[in-house]
Amino acid sequence: MDFKLTEEQELIRASVREFAQKYLEPIAEEIDEESRYPQEVMDQIAEMDWLGIPFPTEYGGAGADFQTFAIVIEELSRACASTGFTVSATTGLVINPINLFGTEEQKKKYMIPLCKGQKVGAFALTEPGAGTDAGSIVTTAVLDGDEYVINGTKTFISNGPLADVFIVIATADPAKGPKGMSAFIVPKEAGGISVGKHFKKMGLRASQTSEVIFKDCRIPKENLLGEEGKGFRIAMQTLDGGRLGIAAQSVGILQACLDESIKYAKERVQFGKPISRNQAIQWMIVDMDSDLNAARLLTYYAAYLRDQGLPYGKETATAKLFSSEAANRHASKAVQIHGGIGYMKGTKVERLMRDAKITEIYEGSSEAHRMVIAGNIIR
Repeated sequence: MDFKLTEEQELIRASVREFAQKYLEPIAEEIDEESRYPQEVMDQIAEMDWLGIPFPTEYGGAGADFQTFAIVIEELSRACASTGFTVSATTGLVINPINLFGTEEQKKKYMIPLCKGQKVGAFALTEPGAGTDAGSIVTTAVLDGDEYVINGTKTFISNGPLADVFIVIATADPAKGPKGMSAFIVPKEAGGISVGKHFKKMGLRASQTSEVIFKDCRIPKENLLGEEGKGFRIAMQTLDGGRLGIAAQSVGILQACLDESIKYAKERVQFGKPISRNQAIQWMIVDMDSDLNAARLLTYYAAYLRDQGLPYGKETATAKLFSSEAANRHASKAVQIHGGIGYMKGTKVERLMRDAKITEIYEGSSEAHRMVIAGNIIR
C-alpha cells in the first residue's frame, strides 16, 4: 500500500491546519468556558466545503474521499475537539445516511443545504433507556394515512438545540425490537418537536447536546429514509461511518497532546535544565508519538477501505477503539508532564483531557467495540 498522501490531500491538510491555527485556536478556550457554539467559525467551515468533503458535488459536497474527511477532522480537532466533532457529526451521522439511503429527491432537498451549512443536522437514536442497546428504543412512528406520527424522547443528541433536520430512528412496534425500526428525515418545521434538557458536559463543551422531544410530530410518507423496517441496519451502518470521524478526532487530540508536551518540556527548566532532558519525560513523549503514528495509520487504513468500497466495519471499530484509548492515556500523560499547571483551567492539556474522555464512550463505547471486533475475529 502507498502511504503517501496525494498532493490534493496535503494541500487540504495545510489549508485546514492554517485555518484552525488562525481562527479556532484563539477562541477554543473561550467557547469551551462559555459552552458556546462557534457559529462564525462554522459558517467559514461551510464556505470552505469541509462539511460535505466526501459527497458528490451535485448534492453540495466537495467530491473528495473519506481519507480527506479524516484529515479535516483530525486537523480541526487538533485545535478544538468540539468543532472537530460538530463537523464530524454533521457529515458522518446526518448527511452520510441521506447520501447512502436517500432518494434522489431527498438528496437534493436535504444534502445541499446541510453540506453548505445553511441547515444544521442531528442524528436522533439514543433514548433514556436505549444507549448501547439501540434495539430497545421505544420512540414510535405510526402510519396514519399519508403521514407518519412520531412520539418519543431522544437524549444526548449532538446539535439537538440547533438542528433544522433530524435523522430519527423510531419503531412501529417496540415489541418487534430491531425488526420494527425505520429511519426518517424529520425537518424541524414539521412541528411537534421541542428541545428538552440542555446537558452541561465535562468536555466538548462548545458542542451542543440536549434532549429532543417528539409529540405527535407528523411527517409525510416520503420522508421515510430507505425501506420500512430497515432502520436498525441504517443506524448501525451510519454509526460505522461516524466512528471513522471519532477515530480522526482522537488522532487530532493525541497530536495536540504531543505538541503541547514537547513545547512545555523544552521550555520548563528544573534543576538547571529543561525537563525534556529527563529520561522519564522523554519516554512519555516517545510513547505518545508511537501511539499517535499507530492511531493515524489505523484511521487512514479504515478510510482507505471505505473509499475502495471494501468492508470496513471491523477496521473502523479497531481505529476508533485504539485511537480513543490512546488519546485518553496520553492526555493524562500530557497533564502529568505539565505538572501542577496542567491541572489548571485555561491550560490546553486540561481541556484536552476532558475532551478526550467522551471518545471512549460515544458512537459506541470501547466495550461495545471490543464485542464488534471479537465478532469479526472469533467465528
